[in-house]
Amino acid sequence: MVSENITLCSRRIAERNLKIAFVESATSGRLASEFALTPFSGQILLGGIVCYDACTKQELFDIPEEIIKSFTPESAEVTRLLAERLIKFFKCDIAVAVTGLTTEGGSETDDKPVGTMFIHIKLPEDKYISHREVFEGLAPDIIKQTIERAGELLSEIMEKQEVEPVDEPEYYEPSPITDVNLPS
Repeated sequence: MVSENITLCSRRIAERNLKIAFVESATSGRLASEFALTPFSGQILLGGIVCYDACTKQELFDIPEEIIKSFTPESAEVTRLLAERLIKFFKCDIAVAVTGLTTEGGSETDDKPVGTMFIHIKLPEDKYISHREVFEGLAPDIIKQTIERAGELLSEIMEKQEVEPVDEPEYYEPSPITDVNLPS
């Protein structure tokens, strides 16, 4: 079940006639998936890309190896570049990138322990928000908290923007498929 926070955020994005896309590492597409479950997904969501591995970030998003070596794949610097380069794939108004550490064995340090997550939100008119937070718990808990925080950040931003009210789309129950002849 999608959170009220993500639904509210999606409504606010729809009211502003904006489009959103995601590039995710540690959250592995869960953030985009949450937005896809809202009644406003068809109005706002363009898509998402999961690039968990550092090599994928380099190859798909042209993140220089020097940047990854200097700052690590899970860093504010790499997260910012992912958000900025997401527009190469999607003509979105809002580009959201997430990287971080949900388990041991990555680039964790005393200054960047497991639970450290980076969220970068690129907005229209070259505005952006860069957020770093350390969450507690196991990987699923860290991911859930990250999704909620991203929704809160986006919702706060959208609350300050001009608004055009939109009607909430209605869900419908598809009729069951009967007597379909499928090829053998």
